[in-house]
Amino acid sequence: MDIRNIAIIAHVDHGKTTLVDQLLKQSGAFRENQHVAERAMDSNDLERERGITILAKCTSVVWNDIRINIIDTPGHADFGGEVERILSMVDGAIVLVDAAEGALPQTKFVVGKALARGLKPIVVINKVDRSDARPDEVHDEVFDLFAALGANDEQLDFPMLYASGRQGWADKTLEGARKDLSDLFSLVVEHVPAPGLDKTKPFAMIATILEYDNFLGRVLTGRIEQGKATMNMPVRVLRADGSTVETGRLTKLLSFRGLDRVPVDEAQAGDIIAVAGLSDATIPDTIAAMEVDQPLSAIPIDPPTLSMTFRLNDGPLGGREGKKVTSRQIRDRLMKEVEGNVAIRVTDSPESEAFEVAGRGELQLGVLIETMRREGFELTIGRPKVLTRVNEETGEREEPFEEVLIDVDEPYSGVVVEKLSLRKGVMQDMRPSGGDKVRLTFLIPSRGLIGYHNEFLTDTRGTGIMNRLFSGYHPWAGPIEGRRNGSLISSENGEAVQYSLFSLQDRGVLFVNPGDKVYVGMIIGEHSRDSDLEVNPIKEKKLTNIRAAGKDEALLLTPPRRMSLEQAIAYIEDDELVEVTPSAIRIRKRYLDPNERKRMEKKGSNT
Repeated sequence: MDIRNIAIIAHVDHGKTTLVDQLLKQSGAFRENQHVAERAMDSNDLERERGITILAKCTSVVWNDIRINIIDTPGHADFGGEVERILSMVDGAIVLVDAAEGALPQTKFVVGKALARGLKPIVVINKVDRSDARPDEVHDEVFDLFAALGANDEQLDFPMLYASGRQGWADKTLEGARKDLSDLFSLVVEHVPAPGLDKTKPFAMIATILEYDNFLGRVLTGRIEQGKATMNMPVRVLRADGSTVETGRLTKLLSFRGLDRVPVDEAQAGDIIAVAGLSDATIPDTIAAMEVDQPLSAIPIDPPTLSMTFRLNDGPLGGREGKKVTSRQIRDRLMKEVEGNVAIRVTDSPESEAFEVAGRGELQLGVLIETMRREGFELTIGRPKVLTRVNEETGEREEPFEEVLIDVDEPYSGVVVEKLSLRKGVMQDMRPSGGDKVRLTFLIPSRGLIGYHNEFLTDTRGTGIMNRLFSGYHPWAGPIEGRRNGSLISSENGEAVQYSLFSLQDRGVLFVNPGDKVYVGMIIGEHSRDSDLEVNPIKEKKLTNIRAAGKDEALLLTPPRRMSLEQAIAYIEDDELVEVTPSAIRIRKRYLDPNERKRMEKKGSNT
């Protein structure tokens, strides 16, 4: 059977996963009466809750006796490591662009990688049924983007379709029949080349996706680059330096059929398959026949730009709410993550029982922490730090910068420009973007964006849209002012009391409710001034036998500010930590004892 391998790439929320749902339905991958969840490819709980794709996934459909392997890719720049890996498995790309929003930064990131690999793009302008759709302008934007990214003449002569993924149609013209996706299927078959790989050479493939299965163990997915794989064939696993990691047998060969993986006896060059039976192979190792002694070349992955310290939970409540609380368990889990996620790097921290975890951004590391929390881990997390480097030619210290694209209502543009300027952002462009909206483009240090997103949503009353993309390393931009307010720190252990919290409301914004557990050194609120203040949240009202009218009126508390995991991580300062357990997210001082805190402050000011 003929094969086509294709990736769907686009910005966040431009409709990739919804389009794949329709491709599966219209190709007959589902039975007529089969109930299938919406966004079937987003199988992970966090993906469903957040409405985003985190992991690249493979599916397969048959159209006119041609098998089309489709890879649904993440749209967030933080998960770019996933995107870069899977581009090595495909021969073409469907570039999906929102008919109203146009080509946004993540589109630029992934398309740049795809064009550099020589992939032939098919452009689909999606959501043309939106009331604010501007398909002709978006077509021009996509052409300009391809030209700016260095596309060759063949890539610039891209075919284009207008579509509505939700309604399940794609047509060559805006005035088309709007019936089904047959135009898209036909274009993939005609425009995307067959793999054209050598089936006569000995078997070899690169592992690009790693999963764990309760029955099969480690399952590695990749495209067969040469030769033929058969059940139980002996293989060796080669690292990039040519060393042999292990030898073994392919105990299971799995091919993709719709959303399922089906066992097969053999697979040819060009097929995307999953194999089991190897205990040490990981990404991006080469799995090959025994006579092969040279590894296949793998794509280099962009380096991490941000790191956080993952520590043991050594607070007074440590070990009470989670099942996995030792540093050895944390280390084993992080090492397991590194095997399957090439964009994450883990090193031992100078602190005892702590690890430095580096990744692409706050969202990627936040998803890892949230996943571990749900698995029963207890952790404390330090403030995110950017990874700097020294320019070998100039000797200058450099830090990661990001290009930020902001769509905002015109009345709010002033406050956005002011806030980003304070964070060392430099405006590159400002132009109208339809209606009363303005599109702002900034170049800003990555550390200037830590904690800014929530402030941005508040400043724009939730109407602004911010997209960011790693731009490269530039000279250190100098100090950036952090949080201006100090903290309200608990001076006692126990449970917060309504009477005490009522009297503390005037001192700042509270983070806790009556009945919440508190301990010495825990941050229970934000002080209204710029200094820290120790308070007693467990002090109860003294009872007397004198009752006076009006003395026991109801104490009305303002609802506390509850932070999500990402908000808490972005909020903390260098001397603070986020305590993460399966049932709670708390903020605390790094040193809980007030005397030790003062000692460390003096030590810091003297150095």
